Amino acid sequence: MRSQGRPFPVTHFDTPKQSLAGLSTEANAALLSAAADLVLIVDGQGVVQDVSSNTGVLPVTGGLRSWVGKSWQEVVTIESRPKVAKLLNSTADNRAIWRQVNVPSQEGADIPISFCSIPVGPKGRMIALGRDLRAQSEIQQQLVDAQQTMERDYLRLRHLESRYRILFDLTSEGVLVVDGKSQKIIEANPAAAEAFGDTVRRMVGKQIVDCIDSDSRDVIGKLLDTVRGGGKADQAVAKIRNSPMTVSASVMHEEGGELLLVRVRRDAAVKTDNGSATQAEMITRVIEQAPDAFVVTDTDGDVVAANRAFTEMVEMNRAEQVIGESLDRWLGRAGVDLNVLLANLRQRGSVRLFATTMRNENGSQIPVEISAVAVSQQGSSGALGFTIRDVGRRAGTETRHPMPRSVEQLTELVGRVPLREIVGETTDLIEKLCIEAALQLTQDNRATASEILGLSRQSLYVKLRQYGIGNLGGEEK
Repeated sequence: MRSQGRPFPVTHFDTPKQSLAGLSTEANAALLSAAADLVLIVDGQGVVQDVSSNTGVLPVTGGLRSWVGKSWQEVVTIESRPKVAKLLNSTADNRAIWRQVNVPSQEGADIPISFCSIPVGPKGRMIALGRDLRAQSEIQQQLVDAQQTMERDYLRLRHLESRYRILFDLTSEGVLVVDGKSQKIIEANPAAAEAFGDTVRRMVGKQIVDCIDSDSRDVIGKLLDTVRGGGKADQAVAKIRNSPMTVSASVMHEEGGELLLVRVRRDAAVKTDNGSATQAEMITRVIEQAPDAFVVTDTDGDVVAANRAFTEMVEMNRAEQVIGESLDRWLGRAGVDLNVLLANLRQRGSVRLFATTMRNENGSQIPVEISAVAVSQQGSSGALGFTIRDVGRRAGTETRHPMPRSVEQLTELVGRVPLREIVGETTDLIEKLCIEAALQLTQDNRATASEILGLSRQSLYVKLRQYGIGNLGGEEK
């Protein structure tokens, strides 16, 4: 769009008297209307004498016909009146100056129109040609909005990058960002540089295996290939500067390709003989590869760590997807089972063989047994460990629990078994105790015992077989 208020040279016809001769008044009017979106005929006093528009009805206040007989300066906004005054004072020379003026609209924002005035005829009469700038104005506004949005997004990204950079530099754990294909180091934090005995500037651009001791390069090479191929995080122990360290790797996908996030940490308990892994490392690897699901949560039940068996049980792709989620998300009775487990762990410190179900991401449920323990640590609120075993495929699994033999065993079922089953088992327990007491009173005389209990002898024998009481192989008394 042309900038407003600047003069542009006008090229005149070479022989206007010949080429335009004989044009009628109607032809001139048609030419003017076609040449501009809006045409005003203004007399020497600046009063609008006639008006024409080829863009339909402009939504101006009072309509275009209401301008006839009014001063041109009167029909525009206050801030545009000085521009109209300059247009009224223009002279017939070889320059055309376009000025944007705003006209009040019937509703909404003012209508921007670019005018150019041409003096014609006697007594200062002139023709004002106008161009409707609403489309350009809307495009300009969209451009401004887009620029502002980009500025906000850019500022937000700068803040995010600043926070990432501070966290990246201040963390005590060595962190490297490695290109997945070339395995060259793209970024390294000061902790990583200290661990490798180098500077950040010199490490960038090197292949990561070149920074590892020669006898551990194959280990790290296999680790990176495994992580890239499987897409799951893994770790290994390698020697760096002749000191065993734990190297963890995970995959990050970006538009430009794969990146590897490599973490390096020194474990104080690492054994140096034969480069073997530490005891803590071995325990971690055993838990990670255990067939039973294992989860560590905080005291509120939010997942802190989980092994591969747990992610497979809940049908998640990576362990990182369950971190921070509440264990209650996957327990069968939402809002109930986790509260029961947490209450027992606070009171007793451990729970054994808690029977419930686990829901995976597809909504399927499997029966499980959960054993849990609460671990306290000085200076922190502690953690909770849960071992979850799938009992759905257990050979000979029965849905009914063994009948308790005492009130203490009965109370242990609370929280593990639904109330309906507990009530049923309580009834069986009372029946068994009453039959045993009747047989003891009658010295195992079953006929008398049936009379005491108010049962027929046949019903008594059925219950004796049900509860396994007495030797039914002998003769009946």
